[in-house]
Amino acid sequence: MATHNQGKLREIAELLAPFHVDAVSAGSLGLPEPEETGLTFRANAELKALAAATASQLPALADDSGVAVTALNGAPGIYTARWAGPSKDFMFAMTRTNREIGDNPDRTASFVSALTLAWPDGHMETFQDEVRGILVWPPRGTLGFGYDPMFVPEGYTETFGEMDQGIKHEISHRARAFRQLVEACLG
Repeated sequence: MATHNQGKLREIAELLAPFHVDAVSAGSLGLPEPEETGLTFRANAELKALAAATASQLPALADDSGVAVTALNGAPGIYTARWAGPSKDFMFAMTRTNREIGDNPDRTASFVSALTLAWPDGHMETFQDEVRGILVWPPRGTLGFGYDPMFVPEGYTETFGEMDQGIKHEISHRARAFRQLVEACLG
């Protein structure tokens, strides 16, 4: 897994478990985090996957994901993690997001995930999907990671931070992109 984010690693490892694939993080292999210079989720996922596959000489799976807030013209988008600052303080990021939305009644947002599977020879497959919902304030729940405590997916009343993680893994943006990957690469 081309990630240093333990939350993402845990979630992807759970999605990979039925396929008997062991997920090892780039961090545990001592691989550096490449600078995310892409302008889209897809470009950043491809950049991270290819860097990890090339450096490790193993197939690498990368996720680039984030929350796109309608009232903020899609921000923070690809900068979602950066809004959490160098210490990855997502309470700070959620507070900033809520503050920037302000009194705007449109609290709709999408969680977006691009997954790229790259091989050491440079071949890549990329899959992207999203889940729509609304942002609530104050955050609710301690499950999940990142913006999960403030995101309620369409058709549900619980945030990803409150919801049974088995249900989240069935409906999340990452799960939707992962199903595409499974069909194309593992099916």
